[in-house]
Amino acid sequence: MQVPASSFLTLLWFILAAAGGSSLAAEAPVRVVVSFSILDDIAREIGGDDVAVTSLIGRDANEHVFEPSPDQVRLVAQARLFIVNGLSLEGWLTRLVQSARYREPVVVATESIVPITTTEAGGAAPSPDPHAWQDARNGVIYAKNIARALAVVDPPHAAAYQQRFAHYRAELEALDRQVRETIAAIPAEKRRVITSHDAFAYYGRAYGVAFMAPEGLTTESEPSAKTVAALIRQIRREGIKALFLENISDPRLMQEIARETGASLGPPLYSDALSGAEGPAPTYARMIEYNTATLRAGMLKN
Repeated sequence: MQVPASSFLTLLWFILAAAGGSSLAAEAPVRVVVSFSILDDIAREIGGDDVAVTSLIGRDANEHVFEPSPDQVRLVAQARLFIVNGLSLEGWLTRLVQSARYREPVVVATESIVPITTTEAGGAAPSPDPHAWQDARNGVIYAKNIARALAVVDPPHAAAYQQRFAHYRAELEALDRQVRETIAAIPAEKRRVITSHDAFAYYGRAYGVAFMAPEGLTTESEPSAKTVAALIRQIRREGIKALFLENISDPRLMQEIARETGASLGPPLYSDALSGAEGPAPTYARMIEYNTATLRAGMLKN
């Protein structure tokens, strides 16, 4: 039986269209959901055009008070990869994964990082400090863990992920050296800073800066009047002028401390969230650069 030419061409068109559709589906970006903006930027650096990244918590937003919405539950349910910080930052993680019935990989970006631990006032046991990203060397570990996870869920682009990671690692290692040189040029006795909450311990350990804060690891920690009074006495006694509010913090407490001590608040630091695209800290690397320059200016006033 001879197939009419018109029918043959129609059949051929459907076959080619189906093949093209399958190819397009295979090339669709990997859906990645991350918990907050710093992970968003690192995942985009490693994933490039091969991923579509969405952050649950936006820029200039406080992850310590975040609660997932129903829309965000659905977003996680559709993800191929869910990246979180770990170290108890995302206290809502188990509930969210269960609500979304999420069965794909959950990547803990801080895997293999040895955390700093601290005991909050009234705390029963030491808690891990989740702010590990403040050390640029830890940023390399974040990127490595993300690159490895992307290669597992998307093997055809594994080489591309590894190539981007290698480039990004070199950038962060150069940044780490730059920060060390900048801080080392400041006299040791001037490297004392007051911030609104305790988010810079990793930075302090890595680069030799003493940070003090009236609030604890989260912005929900209410400092006692005794703690604030002791901090004010220390600021007066030691003549500390480097006082900084973070972009996610309520300014009232630090404004009170500034009034009581005669010190002035410096420009905001970026601790737990990036700035908007037009701000001074739109990427993870730019955040470290900006914070270092801002801290340097404040410490030199001490």
